[in-house]
Amino acid sequence: MNWLWMFVGTYLLYATIMVLAHPRCIYPFGPDAFDAPEFRQEVVTERDVALAIHEGTTDEAVLFFMGNGGALAYFTYTLNAHVTAERHLYAVEYPGGGGIPGTPSEVGLKADALAAYDWIAARHDGPIVVHGYSMGTGLAQYVAARREVSAIILDAPFVKMCTLMTRASWLPACWLPFVQKWNSAALIPEISAPVLIQHGQDDQMIALAVGRQLADLMEEADISVTFHAVPEANHNNLAGVPGYRDRIDAFLSDALK
Repeated sequence: MNWLWMFVGTYLLYATIMVLAHPRCIYPFGPDAFDAPEFRQEVVTERDVALAIHEGTTDEAVLFFMGNGGALAYFTYTLNAHVTAERHLYAVEYPGGGGIPGTPSEVGLKADALAAYDWIAARHDGPIVVHGYSMGTGLAQYVAARREVSAIILDAPFVKMCTLMTRASWLPACWLPFVQKWNSAALIPEISAPVLIQHGQDDQMIALAVGRQLADLMEEADISVTFHAVPEANHNNLAGVPGYRDRIDAFLSDALK
């Protein structure tokens, strides 16, 4: 029986270490600062939310949430899809990445997301679209569940991030205390805007089946969902595969009629 107690003790020690260390795993933010001539950078609201802002010429504004690369410098293809279409674009820069001071957390990032939306809504009279990539899809859905948005764009979304953690760690992450769960499924009953989901068929981090599962849950809740499984796209090159911008343009043309 000694070996069993040793195994249990080792497993519990491993679980404790992973609970303490998991924020470093889900927020591996990069250091590269974002510097693009089409954007100005501004710190807004009492929360000091850092925004990269492109002033467009169309009526719609897009509030963009990047993935857990955590530096906008890595998301130029996604940003260019909106810049080329001349939409107003507000991209949130996360604390802890891209030279932005602070420490990220689920609670903090969600509060920043709402603060950014409220700041934009006070200044923009047209429709507001939320767009999220990977981890950012959790923030886009959170805003859509708490505020009025006209459309939602999700690239490589998850259902529950803690489920992905479970598969990677062999720990019941969704049940462990102090773990940041990122449960997008729980937000679905509060979402009403039409949704576009694009997911790479070769996604190596969040399987295509996970994006399809989220779309199915939304359809069951009577949300209008357009789902595209993108051939030859993985988790990192989705926005660079031909057709990405065209699908966004077509979706928004219909959703914002």
